[in-house]
Amino acid sequence: MQQTTLSRYVKAMRKQYGLTQVDLSEKSGVGLRFVRELEQGKQTLRLDKVNLILNLFGSEVGAVPLSKNTDDL
Repeated sequence: MQQTTLSRYVKAMRKQYGLTQVDLSEKSGVGLRFVRELEQGKQTLRLDKVNLILNLFGSEVGAVPLSKNTDDL
């Protein structure tokens, strides 16, 4: 698995707050395996669980408008 922007962000924030992967797992309510897979850049993850982790750092994943024209839909 290749690290992604999201995985690097979560790992950096976890370290900034002095948390281990176990701490992050317990505080966010997701499994340790999920935390590890997220930090390793697994491509398929449940967004609700990702947001449980990101919420600890004041962030969330959501829909972001693209710059392309959506009138063609």
